[in-house]
Amino acid sequence: MTALAAGSVNGQEKNPLLMKWDTPYQTPPFAEIKNEHYRPAVKQGMDEARKNIDAIINSKEKPTFENTIVALEKASALLDKVTSILFNMNESNTNADLQKIVLEISPELTSFSNNIYMNEKLFERVKAVKESSEMKSLNEEQKMLVDKTYRAFLRTGATLEKDAKKQYKENAEELAKLSQQFKQNVLADNNNYYMHITKEEELKGLPENAIKSAADEAKKRNLEGWVITLDYPSYGPFMEYADNRDKRRELWTAYNSKGNRDNSNNNNEIIQKIVNLRLQQAQILGYKTYADYVLSERMAQSTTNVETFLKDLLVNAMPIAEKDVEKVREFAKKQGADFELQRWDYSYYSEKLKEAEYAFSGEMLRPYFQLDKVRDGIFGLYGKLYGLSFKENPKIQVYHPDVKAYEVFDGKRFMGVLYLDMYPRASKRGGAWKTSFRGQYKENDKDTRPLIQVVCNFSKPVGDTPSLLSFDEVETFLHETGHAIHGMLSDVTYESLSGTATYRDFVELPSQIMENWATEPDFLKQFAYHYETNEPIPTEYIEKLKKSENFNAGYYCVRQLSLGLTDMAYHTITEPTKLNAETIERKAMAPAELLPLVDGTTTSTSFSHIFAGGYAVGYYGYKWAEVLDADAFSVFKKNGIFDKKTATRFRKEILSRGGTKHPATLFRNFMGREPNNEALLKRSGFIK
Repeated sequence: MTALAAGSVNGQEKNPLLMKWDTPYQTPPFAEIKNEHYRPAVKQGMDEARKNIDAIINSKEKPTFENTIVALEKASALLDKVTSILFNMNESNTNADLQKIVLEISPELTSFSNNIYMNEKLFERVKAVKESSEMKSLNEEQKMLVDKTYRAFLRTGATLEKDAKKQYKENAEELAKLSQQFKQNVLADNNNYYMHITKEEELKGLPENAIKSAADEAKKRNLEGWVITLDYPSYGPFMEYADNRDKRRELWTAYNSKGNRDNSNNNNEIIQKIVNLRLQQAQILGYKTYADYVLSERMAQSTTNVETFLKDLLVNAMPIAEKDVEKVREFAKKQGADFELQRWDYSYYSEKLKEAEYAFSGEMLRPYFQLDKVRDGIFGLYGKLYGLSFKENPKIQVYHPDVKAYEVFDGKRFMGVLYLDMYPRASKRGGAWKTSFRGQYKENDKDTRPLIQVVCNFSKPVGDTPSLLSFDEVETFLHETGHAIHGMLSDVTYESLSGTATYRDFVELPSQIMENWATEPDFLKQFAYHYETNEPIPTEYIEKLKKSENFNAGYYCVRQLSLGLTDMAYHTITEPTKLNAETIERKAMAPAELLPLVDGTTTSTSFSHIFAGGYAVGYYGYKWAEVLDADAFSVFKKNGIFDKKTATRFRKEILSRGGTKHPATLFRNFMGREPNNEALLKRSGFIK
């Protein structure tokens, strides 16, 4: 039975992207969508949007909020629907044909967008609304939409001279293509490498679960023995537990040279082009650096503030990080390591040290973190906090057999659909993220609810053994569902202000705060049962987890800061650079280096967050938001981690508001004061 309503749209009779979806909650009919549908659907979406834009420009009516700002908000509805599917599929279920389509279409879409925001007549109408007396009668959200729309025109060159506009457009189109090529290169290098092991002794030290997974991976590739890949569920345990130092070095080097190998996937030239083009874009718009341009719309506000924030935190963290490393170094020597501690040694010996100090290993927890039970525990947490319930609906089409779709309810009220995509595969980029196929918005007294996707790369089931998560993966699951619930609880009128459509250095607050529950005994006891015996997680394990919570805290904080410093180094240049990624990264990370450098390896050439993921001049935001999340969670700790009054206030003042108010206002409304970094420093063990 087809999921599409009968009829055709402008002759596109068989294109599901252009037809009305007779599906539950108008969810995408993934089974019917093919690669060949995207190009014509994008073209029709752009054509329809142009007609809508022309109608706004040519209107004889006086510019008003409704006929200009709201009309512009809705002008590209079809295009937005199509591209949300296209780009999300390219991230989570791609193939060579789809990648080619995205490479070709991305510059076209950028050109289309620039033509809108550089249109002088359209800008004049938007400006007329902003300067009109009507502004006094608009509510807070409406005023925010006007301001956001107006600034979008300014930040895309609406007031530039003709030649500058032309240059800006050409640069933007090139940047769109380069970002897509960057991520495709990283995925290709990730997939092209694997470590084939045929001698069982080379697996010594690995947990049984990791060995089973490696054997399963080899079997899938029609190979004897075991295969280790660069997907984190395979890579991570090997680096932590494998006794074979040469194999650890090989794997670490492969992981940290993605995009930096002597092949067609090398990203050095792409990085150089991206940062130089971004600089030129910013300077065309009148900013000294790209960082200045980006930070003019962030909580941090300025380059100086970010650099001061990173350096101040580094001053607090570096002495503790140096002690962390020295402890691991001394421990390794006692274990017989007669060599200088290298980067491929650190995870291995630090895990051994943790076992020695706390009689505790992360692998002790894994049998208690069965994915399905962790999922149910997280769903239960959102039930306790916000009254939400989650019901799997197999009638909702999914784009891959691994994916499950859940209806989300608040009592009897439908809140949205949540898609969970949990396991690694070659068609999917690494990492974890939240995105959406549709945001929440209201129109004509109808509240359209969101369709939200959470994508992770967790440990797969092997044979009769279910997917068993590491503690880090549990934290990641909480983090990404935190983003999802931010989108799910959105209660705004305009989609461009809904859910996670807020400042980048604030958007991590609703996700990072959820990680705090991961070490709370009252939460863990809700779901952490041994997958074979069904015994609850021992209290002593939880106590050891809590005691070891700040183990290596200094080291990991400095590592995160080094990435923030690198991001800023690329985007605070004032002249075009000819330096390669390794050179720029080395200089940027120098104040935060703790271990010997390794030639030929970089983070930058696979740093998709800043070169292909929207976090350029935003990586500091993870630490910035840690200040906010630690501060906000202190209220939950004081009132009770399941306290509904606190949760209701957090929902009302932050989660439901999206980008309708300035983040500083949202935080202040919840806390009753400005942020304080004391809670973070205490939580990290940096102060008592």
